[in-house]
Amino acid sequence: MGRLAHRIRRTVVAALLAAALTVPLSAAARPNVPAPAPAALPPLTPAGLATAYAANRADAARAARMAAAHGDSRRAAADRAIGSTRRQLLAFDGRGAGLVTEVFGDLVHAGHIAVLVPGSDTSLDTYPRFRRAAEALYRAANRGPGPRTAVVAWLGYRTPATVSTTVATTTRADEAAPQLRLFARTLRELAPGAHLSVVCHSYGSVVCGRAARGLDVADIALVGSPGTGAGDVAALGTRARVWAARGGDDWVADVPHVRVDLLLATVGLGADPVSRAFGARVFDAGPADHSGYFTPGSASLANLARIARGETSEVTRG
Repeated sequence: MGRLAHRIRRTVVAALLAAALTVPLSAAARPNVPAPAPAALPPLTPAGLATAYAANRADAARAARMAAAHGDSRRAAADRAIGSTRRQLLAFDGRGAGLVTEVFGDLVHAGHIAVLVPGSDTSLDTYPRFRRAAEALYRAANRGPGPRTAVVAWLGYRTPATVSTTVATTTRADEAAPQLRLFARTLRELAPGAHLSVVCHSYGSVVCGRAARGLDVADIALVGSPGTGAGDVAALGTRARVWAARGGDDWVADVPHVRVDLLLATVGLGADPVSRAFGARVFDAGPADHSGYFTPGSASLANLARIARGETSEVTRG
């Protein structure tokens, strides 16, 4: 009965994917909320970080006032929280769905830096859940002795909607990949001796997969991944260690792992990153569901913290 139910569920998901790829979907577009252009800042340097943080906080505060004047109390509250005096913002753009890059810890003096790349439906309006994940990783990675770990919540691209045709293609990831590579180079300049990793959740793993060639990091960790757009680790073209995990209750297990060239587009995200054929280092994520990889005390978060700290021999394998 279990196998039959699993087969039925896969069939239903495959049908839904096919529909998403062939039927135009139009979610109700959110009205455009006015916001200022991002702060014009010089290239980041260790000495200029405090100035950048302050300028981006001020930009978020201005965006909050503009959203409030426009009558959008939800966005105003989100912008106000992001612009809090305690936030270390490397970047902020309140226009449209919005972009923000936030640092947890001391970026310049950290021995390790982990960049968290989010999946679909992440925007300024939903930023708190993404921030909680980054904060949980920061706390877990700094629980023990040794060099400190900084974590960066990088909402540096326009994420696709979960229910959309875009989420089944690499289009948004291809747009984001150069920005992620550039950001990694910036971190190298700010903290040249640090161990650098990227932790990529859901569609964020597609971004990391498309950026992998030329992405100057030591470790790439994929969690809850629907695919990377590549057939295997070798096709990613990276010298980084590639890790992958999927929790026991993650619905993404039922996503068909296909990649098909159609007349106008290539759809599907390719091989399953936790499959033996893909060739990643599969680690234990316990019973995590799709949103549970950063739950405090979980096996998945403990292993992600070990990867972020470069303690690769301590990672428990799946």
